Amino acid sequence: MNTLQTSEWFPSFLVPFVTLSYPIATPTHTDSFHTSSYYTTGLLDGCIIITCIAVMAILRDVTRIYLMEPFAKWKLERDWTRTRAKFSKANGSSNGRTNGNGHAAHANGEYLQPSDFPKMERKIHRSVLRFAEQSWSMIYYTLQWSYGLYIHLSLPTSLLSPTELWANYPHIPIAGPVKFYYLTQTAFYLHQILILNAEARRKDHYQMMTHHVITIFLMVTSYFYNFTRVGCLIMVLMDCCDIFLPLAKMLRYIGLYTLCDFTFTLFLVSWLVTRHVFFIIVIKSAYSDAHLLIHSGWNPEQGSYHSPLAMGIFITMLIVLQILQVIWFAMICRVAWRVVSGQGASDDRSDDEGDLVSQESKKER
Repeated sequence: MNTLQTSEWFPSFLVPFVTLSYPIATPTHTDSFHTSSYYTTGLLDGCIIITCIAVMAILRDVTRIYLMEPFAKWKLERDWTRTRAKFSKANGSSNGRTNGNGHAAHANGEYLQPSDFPKMERKIHRSVLRFAEQSWSMIYYTLQWSYGLYIHLSLPTSLLSPTELWANYPHIPIAGPVKFYYLTQTAFYLHQILILNAEARRKDHYQMMTHHVITIFLMVTSYFYNFTRVGCLIMVLMDCCDIFLPLAKMLRYIGLYTLCDFTFTLFLVSWLVTRHVFFIIVIKSAYSDAHLLIHSGWNPEQGSYHSPLAMGIFITMLIVLQILQVIWFAMICRVAWRVVSGQGASDDRSDDEGDLVSQESKKER
């Protein structure tokens, strides 16, 4: 336990909740993070994960309530005020954009009637909430992917030649930045499970739950089994495209449909490259390179947990993740087809909300 980085007045039982535990002397020879502190791993690492979950919950609510909801409300109400002004002008002048019956045209080509106004206001309220919810994911993934990329570039590993993921295993002790990256990522996915069960269930609830459980299992086992280098690379690959999806949703919720479609295209390309090209390279390396480059067997006393069974379970979990991602990619391709055919992007993996004019009002017409 790290008692050297805290003041004497600070209660000792709280130390693991605010500092990284199990510090040791920096090794004489290191291949990365030469000036960082180094640590071993242990159960007390769960304490700081709890702290990170609490901090993330607070930051999410602060970001959502005090920043993103006011911004989305301002943007949508401003657009709605302009739409109503056009409606009023159209009713009083034949030069307004109407369909011949005095109905104002909305930006997406739909015609609004006075009966649509209450529904529009409810839709604005819902869009404000959805925009704010997605904003936290976008902010987190942007920051964490950037930090993860720094970790990856600092380690002696290469994506296109991933043999260094396994060479010189076990990779212990662990550098402070790597340890912090692992623990915050684990905290985030545990936090996501709490959110997933607290909010209204979406269409892909069970797929997302399965994904999060497998991800946490892989992160925890790779952390304690000292396969942190491959773990860091996989997390960087997974986080990249997750920046663009919530951003595309945010743009859609505030009515920026063209920019939404462009961002969704970036998401589609990044998903294909990172999760169905680079990720398969990692799986292939785990299958073909690990047993050739890891010379130590099952020896927990020396920090080595390599065995045919352990690697078999690890590779199986990676394949299951890939299967889930293939299923999601099929859904993404359906959305991409709607973009290409001019219907605009919507997310098949999430809720069914349409544009600001509700689907119910279309049926009533």
